[in-house]
This record gives sequence, C-alpha cells and structure tokens, in this order.
Amino acid sequence: MIRVDAVWLAVEPLDLRIGMESALARVVSVFGAAQPHHAYLFTNRRGNRIKVLVHDGFGLWLAVRRLHQGHFLWAAAGSHRIELTREQFDALVLGLPWQRLGSAGVISVL
Repeated sequence: MIRVDAVWLAVEPLDLRIGMESALARVVSVFGAAQPHHAYLFTNRRGNRIKVLVHDGFGLWLAVRRLHQGHFLWAAAGSHRIELTREQFDALVLGLPWQRLGSAGVISVL
C-alpha cells in the first residue's frame, strides 16, 4: 500500500469538482509544497465529502470519500492547516469526532 508519514488537513473548503492539477496547486498554496509520503485532506462547503491527495514519492494519488448522512467533523477556522495523527485520520474518515481522541486513541468526551 501507499506509505503515509504525515496527514495534513486544510481548514478552508475546496470545490471538489477540481482535478488533480488544481488540487496539487491548492496543496502548494496552502502547505508550501507537496512532500513525499504526505497526505493532504480537503472538504467541500457542506462537509459531506473529502478529497485526499497523497504524494507517494513518485506520483500523486487522489481519493474521494462521501458520507450519505451527516457530515465530516472538520477543524474550526483559525489555522490554515493542521497535522493529524493516524488515529485522528482514521476517526475523521469514518465521520467520528477526531478532535476528541486521547493520546491512546480513545474517544474521551462526546
């Protein structure tokens, strides 16, 4: 599978109709560069879809996930980008409250 050493979340929503080149341009504008083995997450305005761009060291992978009910819990505006742990990423893509994960990966507050 694809090795991912760091996961970054872009706080500002993105028009998910864009293609690979536009997504890469957004990564460069928000994060400065697309680093090898890093994943970059974006959401749409409604928060029911996410787009993940992964640089595997040779090329780019683009994945999209949609929730049929509810929305992804996204970061509040303030910072333009946030680094996520693997546990936080796993919770986010399932639609769980990733911000409330403790150091052991246990959800402590609902």
